This record gives sequence, structure tokens and C-alpha cells, in this order.
Amino acid sequence: MAKHINNMDDLAIALQPVMKKMVDNMANRVYKTLNFFLQRYYDSYDPIYYRRQYDFLRSGFKVDARIVRGKAVASVYIDMDYMSNYYGVTGQQVATWANEGLHGGKNLATNTPHVWDETMANTVDNGALVRDAVAYLKSQGFTVRV
Repeated sequence: MAKHINNMDDLAIALQPVMKKMVDNMANRVYKTLNFFLQRYYDSYDPIYYRRQYDFLRSGFKVDARIVRGKAVASVYIDMDYMSNYYGVTGQQVATWANEGLHGGKNLATNTPHVWDETMANTVDNGALVRDAVAYLKSQGFTVRV
């Protein structure tokens, strides 16, 4: 079904479903990458002195794309409040240590990823999200030049 577009507002409204789906696909990629590095973080060290609760492993969250003030937005984040049962340390401190490659504030393993930094390096910094966005737009019939 053809859509009649008479102005920029009509164009923006017509593009919203495409943009929402594209942003959701990009957020899914970041979320999967975050979970990959969370798992690698857990795999890098086998604790001897405590039993894991796995709250940090399950702390990655994704909010599906939606249209806010005419823009498609989605969120991927580590929920600091989800890690409320750690003793003597906040969820923010746990996430900070994990991003520094530390377990419990200590350097206990040689192959520990820096969880958030490596997630960003493998999605945003390396251009993967831009390539995904271009591929998605092309799959929807758009001509895209990069």
C-alpha cells in the first residue's frame, strides 16, 4: 500500500516502524554481546572462598525499542540494583570491578574481560552497529551510501 508523504513530518512518521525495528535489532546485538562478556567474566575465575549467587551474570537488561518524541530509542544496561545481595559492596562497585577485569576487587585471573568496555569495543567502536544498521536499511529497500 502506497503512502502519500506531503511534508517532513509525514516522512518521519512513515519511517518510524523501520527505525524502531532497526534500533531494536541494534540493541539486541549489544545485549547479546554484553551477555557474552558477562559469561566470559564468570568463566575466567572459579571462586574458592565463596559460593556464587550469579546476580551479576543476570544483571544485563534490554529495553525494547520504542518511539519517544519522534525518535526510536532502546536501552541496554547493567542493572546495579539487581545485585542487591552482595555483602559489603554495591552493585555499582561489582560492575566497576568487572569493567576493570577484577573479581571482588582483586586481580585473580589473567583472561578476565573488561565487561562493558569490551562490549562497546565489539559493537560500537568496531563499526558493527553501523554495518548492521546499513544492512537492515538495505534489506528494507533503502539505498544507503557509507
